[in-house]
Amino acid sequence: MTAQMVCRTGDVPVPGALRREVDGVAVAVVRDSDGTWHAISDLCSHGQVSLSEGEVVDGTIECWAHAARFDLATGAPTCLPAVEPVPVYPVTIDGDQVLVDVANPISPAVEGD
Repeated sequence: MTAQMVCRTGDVPVPGALRREVDGVAVAVVRDSDGTWHAISDLCSHGQVSLSEGEVVDGTIECWAHAARFDLATGAPTCLPAVEPVPVYPVTIDGDQVLVDVANPISPAVEGD
């Protein structure tokens, strides 16, 4: 696995997100309201703005600019104006270290599969 440490568990609020660069990839490291960890592209597929600045609610993250929402587990958009998914990445917690693997993205859900 090519996971890299991106932050400490205490760096990300519950719920909340933190932007990190991993091998040149902008990643939003996210904790959902139930404490579940996620790593998702930090760039909205609609407006190319930072998702980590948006609100985390009910397993989604909202783009602050145009209110598009993305499922944190799949990267799939859950409402307009976004129609394209964003990559999600594997997250591992090792003690208080948060590790993200951008080399092996998890495929976003494709409708009809």
